[in-house]
Amino acid sequence: QLQFVESGGDLVQPGGSLRLSCSISGVDFSAYAVGWYRQAPGKQRDVVAAITSDGKISYADSVKGRFTISRDNGKNTAYLQMNNLKPVDTAVYYCNADRAPLIVTAPKFLTSWGQGTQVIVSS
Repeated sequence: QLQFVESGGDLVQPGGSLRLSCSISGVDFSAYAVGWYRQAPGKQRDVVAAITSDGKISYADSVKGRFTISRDNGKNTAYLQMNNLKPVDTAVYYCNADRAPLIVTAPKFLTSWGQGTQVIVSS
């Protein structure tokens, strides 16, 4: 069974950086595309970044140039490096995975989620 554990969220000042981690178990991690998502209060959950099993990467326009997604197949872990954080980045951040890269970019089709990790950007 696919399980996710997100970590690394914190309170940070605008312009600061955080690195989120996502540990995934229950599947052959190396064969799965992985996505990072965020959900702010009262808003839908949106995809932030995604990486396929062979390393193709995509980002939401709002985070391009500031966020970097990566994966370590040896550790069954994906990461989201977030730089130059802004108050609008405040949200609960989640990760998820699927064999199909297109599914990873459409969170409404993903049914099993972890607890997420809270990121607050505020002075």
